[in-house]
Amino acid sequence: MFARHHLDFCCHGGVSVAEACARKGLDASQIIEEVAAEERVGEAPAVWESRPLDLLTRHIVDRYHRDHRAELPRLLSMARRVEQVHGDKPECPRGLADLIARFFDEVDGHMLKEEQILFPIIESGQGSTAGGPIQVMEREHEDAAVDLERMRELTSDYVPPAAACGTWRALYLGLAEFVREFMEHVHLENHLLFPRALRG
Repeated sequence: MFARHHLDFCCHGGVSVAEACARKGLDASQIIEEVAAEERVGEAPAVWESRPLDLLTRHIVDRYHRDHRAELPRLLSMARRVEQVHGDKPECPRGLADLIARFFDEVDGHMLKEEQILFPIIESGQGSTAGGPIQVMEREHEDAAVDLERMRELTSDYVPPAAACGTWRALYLGLAEFVREFMEHVHLENHLLFPRALRG
């Protein structure tokens, strides 16, 4: 729901719903009603607040890191094809392939740092000492949010033009789904994993 209204609920967290809505010119009370409605009809979220932190880090790696590493090369391949074939069209998202390639390099390095440095610290029960690495990860999440916003702009909110080919449509559909999952991933880290780890 937040993604539908372009409200960043993960990378730039720490602001109130009212403030985030004011920045976007949205009615905060309407957004809160939509959240409540989705909670009533949706499935209950996984209760990670009480599960062991090592299970949460494994879930993040198995569910998100693995999927991101598989999905981003696929999206990059489609973006390159679209730009090669349709580069002369005004609607073509020129520069998207280069942006995805750079984003993949940065996110892959980010995930490696989590897997090789931060997550082992947390899993050993020393998360309260990991303030420095956690701050680095949160800053990199903010940098990623800038790239995601640029992707949204280049793709006109992931809406392909009427005459778009199948690859172009699949690219935008896949990119929108990737962004949704990436934001879920970062939300788990910024708002559940990191605060719990720092509390010790």
